[in-house]
Amino acid sequence: MMRKIILSKRAAGKMEKLLAYLETEWSEKVKQNFISKFDKSVKFVALYPEAAEKSAVKAGLHRCVVTKQTTFYYLFNETEIQIVTIFDTRMDPANLIEETNIIP
Repeated sequence: MMRKIILSKRAAGKMEKLLAYLETEWSEKVKQNFISKFDKSVKFVALYPEAAEKSAVKAGLHRCVVTKQTTFYYLFNETEIQIVTIFDTRMDPANLIEETNIIP
């Protein structure tokens, strides 16, 4: 069963900034390649949510590596996948704790 994908406000904002960065600093092609990789990753976790590694940051949180620089963190239940944040792996890992604090 394919679960519904929900982007948190934080994840949506980070995705918007990331795509703008890729387009302005790299190229439209690089941006489109990233979108393709992200879509494949999201479809994979929608079908197999437990296949991605469990995060050490919070219980119930999973992480999916999209590229060497980009990972998304998500929660799931029987019907949905909630992408909590999209994280640049070059950033301070301590920031990730703050970014996932929206989890009850």
